[in-house]
Amino acid sequence: MNPDPENEDDARLHEARLQFLTWERQPEDIDAPAHRARCAALAKNAGAVIDGTAYVAEKAAVFTDKLRLGASSYIAGYAVVRGDIEIGADCTVNAYACLAGKVTCGDHVRIASHAQIMGFNHGYEDPDIPISRQPHESRGIVIEDDVWIGANVVVLDGVRIGRGAVIAAGATVTRDIPPYMIAGGVPAKPIRKRGEKRAKVGVDVDGALRDISGKIRTEWRAILSANLRDGVYVSREADGTARPGMRHLCDAIEIAAGLDERPEGLDLDAAIARLKAVQDPQSGLFPDPGQPQKPGLPLREDGIALYNVLSVGYALEVLGSRPDHRIAAVELDAPDLCAWLESLPWRENAWGAGAAVDAIGTALYFNARYFETGRARETLFGWLALNVDRATGLWGAPTAAQGLLQPVNGFYRLTRGTYAQFGLPVPHPEAAINSVLANYRNHDGFSGPAYTACNLLDTIHPLLTCLAQTDHRRSEAEAVARAIIARAPQRWQPDAGFAFADGQEAGLQGTEMWLSVIHLAARLLKSEDALGYVPKGVHRTAAVGLGL
Repeated sequence: MNPDPENEDDARLHEARLQFLTWERQPEDIDAPAHRARCAALAKNAGAVIDGTAYVAEKAAVFTDKLRLGASSYIAGYAVVRGDIEIGADCTVNAYACLAGKVTCGDHVRIASHAQIMGFNHGYEDPDIPISRQPHESRGIVIEDDVWIGANVVVLDGVRIGRGAVIAAGATVTRDIPPYMIAGGVPAKPIRKRGEKRAKVGVDVDGALRDISGKIRTEWRAILSANLRDGVYVSREADGTARPGMRHLCDAIEIAAGLDERPEGLDLDAAIARLKAVQDPQSGLFPDPGQPQKPGLPLREDGIALYNVLSVGYALEVLGSRPDHRIAAVELDAPDLCAWLESLPWRENAWGAGAAVDAIGTALYFNARYFETGRARETLFGWLALNVDRATGLWGAPTAAQGLLQPVNGFYRLTRGTYAQFGLPVPHPEAAINSVLANYRNHDGFSGPAYTACNLLDTIHPLLTCLAQTDHRRSEAEAVARAIIARAPQRWQPDAGFAFADGQEAGLQGTEMWLSVIHLAARLLKSEDALGYVPKGVHRTAAVGLGL
């Protein structure tokens, strides 16, 4: 708008517009005597240093102890600016926004109307002192260059918003936002990075699955052979060192079984005898002879002895056999089983706690199927029902370092061996789906080093399990499944298979786990026939009832 300076109505309209449409300011508005007087008064009364090209609207409420306003920046009318505020060049604070406490903005920052940037906090911990008398604290907020804060966003004290980030309208930012991240929600969580291509809805899922199917069917023998040393299967996960272990024999058996095959040259009777020899006759658990045990450590606290209940037990089933001994370690009366469950590290290591429950549930499955079992299953499911967090649908607590990662990954292990294995509904499927998707978003879809078979398995299996009970957020879960499948063909290493994590060497563990992840993703999309690989062991999806 270019008002006629001789027309009073035009002048009043222009001044009114500048309160809200402050981007319409002109050099003559900045140089106007009234504006220069306003800036001088702020320098005197509000500790302001305002660049000669910056603009502060007449109706802006500026009551700062210190203010730095950079070149070509503006503060619109009815914005509230108080405290210790530093705003760089080419920044905009729009009408009704509030900056309070200690706030530092870089250059090219856009703060939309009604945003609340609260760089201080009220004390409240001492219940014996009224909140009005408790001290303030101010850790400060830092907003780096080139950030857009959307309308009605709330940013809380102590937060740093990285360069290039975008905060979606209505979000509440309670923790740091990485550079170039688009974040939204309450509390705000990462959605994706700017410039990052979204997974296309039109991904040729069946084509990608057929690609993987062709690779595994053509190369599985070479993969198994590459991991055979002197007749013993080894794997080279993470550190690249070839390590023998019962799991690797079981992985080789499972990879072949997924294609309805057996490892070439496998002496069936000798393999079954070797697997059975691992089981401890007294406890029924499966300590690995290739993994040294800590002296005095009870077998039920040995993670390998527990995991091998699954790994060795299912491998025996795949080969048409079964464990020789009842797993007595889990056949406890109610007080003892509850005490074991309560002793697990739910707060600091929910994944480890869930892994123990997975082994307990699987041991009870073997006992019920092949031997005899008491009432431990009822105790187990009763304890789980009473201890699930209804808000998250998970067991265990998030951690400061990893957020929901531990309880989400623990949810997979726990429900795999219990609810999924016995064909029972999980207690709060909608809440669990919310948590799993939030965890996936919070870790940026597990990009980079976090893009591991474990993290994706612990995402896709819970989604598939919960979606058997509800259609809650199904489209978002399907988008995760499509993204997994779309990336799979490029992750394949010829004649080596899949690495457990990006940047690692391919091996048996990575190959078996990723094939299972891809199968689960395909199953969620009802496209598993295009893959033609069906896990038969640890990652099988067929449930058993066994009287429950």
